[in-house]
Amino acid sequence: MDLGFEGSFDVPKRSIPKDLYPRFVEKERPNEQLLLRPTAFQTIFANDILKEAKVTWTTHFNAPNKPQTPFREESIVDLVRRQEAGEIIFPKQVDVITGGFPCQDFSLAGKRKGFHSRKDHTGKIYEGDLPSEETRGKLYFWMKKVIDLVQPNIFIAENVKGLVNFGDIRDTIQRDFSSAGDNGYLVLTPRILCAANYGIAQSRERILFIGIRKKALRAEALEALLKDPIPISYDPYPKPTHAFKSKDTSLAPPLTLQELFKGMPEPNESDDPSHQFYSKAKYMGAHCQGQIEINLKGVAPTIRSEHHGNIEFRRLAQEHGGKYTEELAQHKLERRLTPRECALIQSFPNDFKFVMPKNQPGRNKYLLSPSAAYKVIGNAVPPLLAYHIARRLGDVWSLYFDK
Repeated sequence: MDLGFEGSFDVPKRSIPKDLYPRFVEKERPNEQLLLRPTAFQTIFANDILKEAKVTWTTHFNAPNKPQTPFREESIVDLVRRQEAGEIIFPKQVDVITGGFPCQDFSLAGKRKGFHSRKDHTGKIYEGDLPSEETRGKLYFWMKKVIDLVQPNIFIAENVKGLVNFGDIRDTIQRDFSSAGDNGYLVLTPRILCAANYGIAQSRERILFIGIRKKALRAEALEALLKDPIPISYDPYPKPTHAFKSKDTSLAPPLTLQELFKGMPEPNESDDPSHQFYSKAKYMGAHCQGQIEINLKGVAPTIRSEHHGNIEFRRLAQEHGGKYTEELAQHKLERRLTPRECALIQSFPNDFKFVMPKNQPGRNKYLLSPSAAYKVIGNAVPPLLAYHIARRLGDVWSLYFDK
């Protein structure tokens, strides 16, 4: 989300329709790539409990030629408590807060515990008699507390599509977010955005909650945002640019995996650490999750945040139903997707570092291992989708606010 909100990263040329070139594209790159223009946003604070997230994030955002941004590798519960006790944790004068509260408890791929998760805010098994606001399924509540403390003009909360089918949880979360800042936020009806509709070669669907501080809004903007439907000029959700499962001929056709992977070598021919490795989990039969061969003529399924047999196959052997006979005839191996391929599917640029070997010998060979890389990549919001959201917010900002 942070990368997308800042911009200035490469995407495939086919990801950006021609009509958006003047506004979105800084310049054309070699190999059918485009450098996106920077947005008006700058990241000033980041937080995650995962060490591997911090390693990946700081390697990119706190590179030597960039401003150093605080990254707190701590539970949001602990950070909020410390600020409430008087310590200054969160920055002041924040325009936008973005967050992806944990989704495992709402995901179709998970155990779907929802609000009744048995894990606490650090990811450990919860030992109490009843779940509390500190369980993983209720960590959105602590994002709401950050909003209370910081009072941004806008907040964006992201989660899995499965949340909408989880009883009245979606409505409860929307109502709780609305109460932030002493009932000071207008939380729009959440929408599901599909990555493939925005030039990303993945069918990933995510629900977005957008909340806007009512006191900061111009009167005419508040009136427009309360309408159903919201007038197009005031709608903060980005319009699709590509037609995935749509017959809208005004939109570009979806980006395919064949286009995305064009010119990529096999892992044993690559000098990219993020492409040299892949999960060695064996084929476990078509009835198991993650045992399909990707369709190069289409888009990928959702990239998951794990690698133990749940990462799809780039190529299956013929005895397992593999269809890429020409590749198999060239003695190319049955294998799962590499971290780099997963990252490209998520719309990360090809130079974004994930697998990071250490230069010095030792017991731990990696600063960030292939297993950790899969986890970080699968947890991410596709940067190009976040870029569309950021650019749309930039378009409506002057309609919403006086500054």
